Amino acid sequence: MSLNIKPLLNPLEAPYELLLLADPSRRLVEEYIKRGDCFVAYSGDEPVGEFVLIRTHPQTVEIVNIAVKEHYQGQGIGQTLIARAIEEAKRMDARTLEIGTGNSSFMQLKLYQKCGFRIFAVDIDFFIRNYEAEIFEDGIQVKDMIRLRMDL
Repeated sequence: MSLNIKPLLNPLEAPYELLLLADPSRRLVEEYIKRGDCFVAYSGDEPVGEFVLIRTHPQTVEIVNIAVKEHYQGQGIGQTLIARAIEEAKRMDARTLEIGTGNSSFMQLKLYQKCGFRIFAVDIDFFIRNYEAEIFEDGIQVKDMIRLRMDL
């Protein structure tokens, strides 16, 4: 599949149907969209994936949101988005790229590690502290954030 990945120039045009797949809190998504760089992957005119980068520390960038439309999952788009995120982080002069996911996000953990990320921390009760409603994936409550990173 041919993808065209473009920076989002107008935050008012953010693809919320994709962003909310990765993060159910519209409030948090709106907050980091304003301070980050969002990139949208298109197949033709259809947005099929996205990622958002923010600077978190000197020379550190984090992928704070990454999603692929459900119908397009399993086709390598996630790996393509991560590869592009790595390129963009390098352009931002980052030395470290980080990403976090829920304790029950097994497919994401597998993908991130296949792409070269390594687990370095667990933020205990992150999702309990930061989200009003409980989140469940495959019958498991999402409580902790698994933090991963890679050196660039």
